[in-house]
Amino acid sequence: MKKTIKKRLASIKELISKGRFDTLIILSEENRRYLSGYTGEDTQIDESAGALFINRNKLVLATDSRFEEQAKKEAPMFKTVCYKKGLAAEMPKILSSMKTKSLGYESWRMSVRQRRDIKRHLNKDRLKVRLLDSAKITDNLRVRKDRPEINRIKKSLAVAETAFKTILPDIRPGMTEKEAAWLLEQEMRMSGAEALSFPVITASGLNSALPHAIPGNRKIKKGEPLLFDWGAKVDGFCSDISRTIFVGKPTKRFKKVFTTVHDAQQMAMEAVKPGISSKKIDSIARDHIDKKGFKGLFGHGLGHGVGLAIHEPPGISPLRDVKLLPGMVFTVEPGIYIPGWGGVRLENMVAVTKDGVEILNKTGCTEFKID
Repeated sequence: MKKTIKKRLASIKELISKGRFDTLIILSEENRRYLSGYTGEDTQIDESAGALFINRNKLVLATDSRFEEQAKKEAPMFKTVCYKKGLAAEMPKILSSMKTKSLGYESWRMSVRQRRDIKRHLNKDRLKVRLLDSAKITDNLRVRKDRPEINRIKKSLAVAETAFKTILPDIRPGMTEKEAAWLLEQEMRMSGAEALSFPVITASGLNSALPHAIPGNRKIKKGEPLLFDWGAKVDGFCSDISRTIFVGKPTKRFKKVFTTVHDAQQMAMEAVKPGISSKKIDSIARDHIDKKGFKGLFGHGLGHGVGLAIHEPPGISPLRDVKLLPGMVFTVEPGIYIPGWGGVRLENMVAVTKDGVEILNKTGCTEFKID
């Protein structure tokens, strides 16, 4: 791991030397881990486990007493600084020691309040440092995965798939959505997950027309779709899967909707290769769904990147065009959502290879049934 971190830091230092700032601050949990090996977790947006400061000559990891020993152990390449009055108050001292004149920051992670506090402490110490958006460097920092990273994603995916296959025989009509979600969550933990990628979605009947439904007390009934969306986190890496089944004997309407979504997914996955446009992949699935009579019922993008975070670049949607490159890992998850009836979403994970695509799932979308 030390070799990998050194390589990543060498790349980021090279980018810093070509950029508009001489020092980079990393506040996001995933980028901290990626560039240092430090696994401290932020509990919420206004609480932090620390920050990395990187320039050509110095590496600093600033944190508080809760994480000091962990930081020293996990990030030996960084000098650990333990702040007692908060990060902003410690920054003039850190930036002075690094001879910083301009500081790049992750604009999507630094709050307005945090930026204001940093500027206040810099001004108080009469330290002139320009704060500049580092988006061009940090926004796509982790977008291409190496083979060890892809293998970790496959491991987290295997845990999630195994858990689902294990609990499926226990899902029965009369069980609530919350009970089904809890069974899946428990089994993922027991199967080796260190955490969930996100809260389990279990949506039955009409609720399956809500892409991000929250499991409730609605009881699973025969004659309805049942949608699951779940993922495990293993070794820091996330997985993300959706499967939709029919409780009882599938109706003609369900078969048509399911087949349309399944075919759209297969067509999109088969088209993935280096150099192709992300918009093109999205349009392949979307156009098929439209032609089958479900225009306007697939509202979200086709997929999103997955790695240390559950949602990260590249986005696969009509909104932004990205050229797909080897090492990119993302979901392919078309869906049809019909208000007053229900919905179907099928989600696999894929990796772009030098020759085409690798489907990371081991189980297909049509292997599950509840009587």
